[in-house]
Amino acid sequence: MKIETMLLSQKEVESLVTMKDVVECVDKTFQGMGEGTVVNPTKVNLDLGETAAFPAYDGFMNAMPAYIGWSDTAGIKWAGGFLGERKKQGFPYITSLIMLIDPKLGHFRAVMDGAFITNMRTGAQTAVALKYMYKKGKSLRLGLYGAGMQGHTQTMAISELFDIESVKVYDINPAASEKYAEDMKGYVKGKITVAKSPEEASDADVCVCVTQSKDEFFRYDWFTPGKFLFPMGSYQECTDECILKADSIVVDHIGQTLHRGALGKLGGEGRITEQSIYATIGDIASGKKAAPAENQRVLCIPIGTGAMDIGVASVAWKRAMEKGIGGKYPFVEY
Repeated sequence: MKIETMLLSQKEVESLVTMKDVVECVDKTFQGMGEGTVVNPTKVNLDLGETAAFPAYDGFMNAMPAYIGWSDTAGIKWAGGFLGERKKQGFPYITSLIMLIDPKLGHFRAVMDGAFITNMRTGAQTAVALKYMYKKGKSLRLGLYGAGMQGHTQTMAISELFDIESVKVYDINPAASEKYAEDMKGYVKGKITVAKSPEEASDADVCVCVTQSKDEFFRYDWFTPGKFLFPMGSYQECTDECILKADSIVVDHIGQTLHRGALGKLGGEGRITEQSIYATIGDIASGKKAAPAENQRVLCIPIGTGAMDIGVASVAWKRAMEKGIGGKYPFVEY
């Protein structure tokens, strides 16, 4: 008996799911995390020179398993980011594969590209978090730090749920900001301004940081009452004061958020603990906790979980079966 596994390329995955689909998947998955029908262990990190001295490849990979109740699918994403030699050769920062299994039998259902899904669901996480917490109506002003792929997908996802009144975008590479402004015209209702400084971009209702910066560039005096700050890069993009004086800290996964990204340093020092976290996005999406009050400084950190990727990948797999898309390979025969 041959057990065939579906193989899906990046282009095939792109043809199967839209940003609207991804936002819906992320929404259901956050609700499932709050309800307990999604199982998401803390990711395992392999440091390949991102911060470690050896090996000096200036990259990392994460292993991210999950079970998704609403699609009855389990799987793992193997994903990371590389600068160094990969960047020199002109390849995208993110590299990723996703494997899906039948949770009853353990057969491998599919192997597919994960980079496209990673970029799309990262944007969708912000949009869904705002769906449950932003209380000022259906329009917002966006301050964006980082004009690369993540900056694009953040904007695309937010535009699925809100009218973007304006965007002020800052990138250390002005040409990237100019390209973003041209690319995103169809997603932004109002004006896109290329900010000349980080401070200029902070004049917004929602500030999203998706950079590779190791500098704590976002300052507390820009973090005014009622503002949402999403520091989503690999390092701490805001000052300690922004974190320690935030009125509410909301995360996607407490266990892993305390050890990586914006909270990694303060979490390691014991200055931010589990007791410092107001809620998870899942808690709020499932109704277990109320959204923060409207006048609060809200620090929201969806660092990224395998559950989001597996949820989206399960939809891509099911649609591929329906449409007869993708290759198949019998890795094993019983």
